[in-house]
Amino acid sequence: MNDIVETVYSQHYALVIDDEPQISGLVAQVLEAEGWAVSEARSAEEALEMAKVHEWSLVFCDVVLGGLDGYEVLRQFAEIQPNARFVLMTGHGSAAGALDATSIGAYDYLVKPFTIEAITQISSVISEQLNTRTKKGGKSDVKHDKAGYESDLQLIGKSPKLVDCLKMVGRVAATPLPVLITGESGTGKEVVARAIHRRSQRSTGPFITVNCGAVPNELIESELFGHVRGAFTGADRERMGLWEAATGGTLLLDEITETSPLFQVKILRSLQEGEIRRVGSNRTIKVDVRVIAATNRDIEAEVRENRFRQDLMYRLNAVTIELPPLRDRVADVSLLADHFAKQIHHSNFGAVRFSDEATAMMKAYGWPGNIRELENAVLHAVSLCDGIVYPEHLPVRIRESIGAARKLNEFGESGDPTGINAAAPEKWPSLSEVEEQYVSRVLAHTDGNKQAAARILNIDRKTIGRIIDRTGG
Repeated sequence: MNDIVETVYSQHYALVIDDEPQISGLVAQVLEAEGWAVSEARSAEEALEMAKVHEWSLVFCDVVLGGLDGYEVLRQFAEIQPNARFVLMTGHGSAAGALDATSIGAYDYLVKPFTIEAITQISSVISEQLNTRTKKGGKSDVKHDKAGYESDLQLIGKSPKLVDCLKMVGRVAATPLPVLITGESGTGKEVVARAIHRRSQRSTGPFITVNCGAVPNELIESELFGHVRGAFTGADRERMGLWEAATGGTLLLDEITETSPLFQVKILRSLQEGEIRRVGSNRTIKVDVRVIAATNRDIEAEVRENRFRQDLMYRLNAVTIELPPLRDRVADVSLLADHFAKQIHHSNFGAVRFSDEATAMMKAYGWPGNIRELENAVLHAVSLCDGIVYPEHLPVRIRESIGAARKLNEFGESGDPTGINAAAPEKWPSLSEVEEQYVSRVLAHTDGNKQAAARILNIDRKTIGRIIDRTGG
């Protein structure tokens, strides 16, 4: 068998599975031009029979095949040939589909229409790997969940940035590596952490979240590591910490950059040694926990400013997943809005839909609060509408923001790069109006945290207070 494997690797055999001859032929033609020996299958059943009599290094498979779908073909193919690199192709791509595909072992996930360059890139990478890898057999250690996975809330979408992001999520889930998730507030960092946990070897264990920014500095050590009786005033009994409670599962340290450098030393030690020590105790306790950290800050900037330990950053970010803000996922806004609207029971009108004008306005808005703000806006609109959401049902901040943007566009129609049109001075917003709108958006981004907003704006907190008082906000 090893001799066969060595021969196959040197000859680079590829299989293309698609019931559409045009697609199958195109992929096969590109692979042949790249030096592969290519065969084609028109159905899942035919492909699985071919897997029993021949070894394949690379497989391109359509998701929709008429009988078994591509996901099931991947699962069964992996049982027969665990070393084959499997690429799923689909005309109905989604971020959730990318996550499911890579989490059950797919090498990649291509959304039709994909480019010839996408095929050749995969081909060249796989060829290089096959030319340099050691020939060895054995089964893959990735668990293939026969039941599949439900679509996670807030992972809905099909924008390329989200699809690429969730491919990485699926790949890293089955590994034991620590993960750092970055992204603005409201982008779904905890949801992604849960998705990693559900698709990991620890899925049957606990998933515990600690918001480090919400726990006072004097209490966070006890919260995470626990304490013994008499460790401090009020410690009338021994208490297990959340880190120990997560043994066998996953611990999410949300807003990790809000911890103090002194406490970061203790986190680092626990990660390095795999053990914790309760407050007031000299005894260490071994723990088996996968740690995922999350932050809405630029962690490297925090290191440069000496607010975060560099050694801890390197320990945490074996893999970094950066979630795109909603403004970079415009195509997903209407999908998410429809999803949130369906979750809200409208007793009088049943299903709610969005008018073209309301949809256009939502897509044009910047969403500084990201998915969380969109969900809130949909709840607001659905509660006011009569079955159809029009612009007037959307929150005032959205309508005003779009109105101000339209004014600026009008100013720029003359071609003036500054956006100031001297022929229409009556349309200029006042300096205080611009200031108020900008401060409002920054506050929405920081979830109303004035101190954080002050840091972004480089002004003191009292100045923000004066602006808010002036607007009556």
